[in-house]
Amino acid sequence: MSATRPHLLLVEDEPAIRTPLVRYLEREGYRVTPCADAAAAREALASYALDAAILDIMLPGEDGLSLARSIREGGDLPILFLSARAEDVDRIVGLEMGADDYLTKPFNPRELTARLKAILRRARPRETAPTAEEAALPAYRFADFTLDTAHQLLREGDRAIELTSGDYTLLLTLLERPGRALSRDQLLDLTKGREADPFDRAIDNAVMRLRKKLGPRGAEIIRTVHGTGYSLAVPVEKA
Repeated sequence: MSATRPHLLLVEDEPAIRTPLVRYLEREGYRVTPCADAAAAREALASYALDAAILDIMLPGEDGLSLARSIREGGDLPILFLSARAEDVDRIVGLEMGADDYLTKPFNPRELTARLKAILRRARPRETAPTAEEAALPAYRFADFTLDTAHQLLREGDRAIELTSGDYTLLLTLLERPGRALSRDQLLDLTKGREADPFDRAIDNAVMRLRKKLGPRGAEIIRTVHGTGYSLAVPVEKA
């Protein structure tokens, strides 16, 4: 991420929303590349080093969900969805695909920037040397893994395992509460700051992705507590 002006990709087909939002974000200190459709967004993704993407779900041609799927397959660029439909499966599907957050139109631009700051903070480049304060942050050792919270990096021996901001937040939430059974509602509140909707499987899908990254012992490390939710089922050492 740029040390001065984070570079955002804004994909929104409505000029009445896109133009004032670009102006607002630029006043807030962001650099913004606006696009009206997924085709233009793909060109921007290939041309710039971006720090986050703000995607409208309903786009002409290829929709935002398809674009987000492509982005997630290629890396861990933070994604914030915008949608005009509050009561829709789009939000659940978007979060299941690994989006970092979701905002329903109409929205307060201040809320948008607050959410952006949160996901950008979690996605800070891991190769940057930590500050003195960050160096004092704990590392968590569990099974054969170490989670370095200063760099938001998971290691298994000498192997670095790439985590999205969502993976990191979920893993840290579990590591801070080893052995404790946490319900899906609790995990959603702790990781996303929201309540679950009926049939919301965002946490189940997030756990599935994280277990896959932990390898063959993933289901042993993050145990399913039937009728409740999930628990970190191995000892944790805080260094």
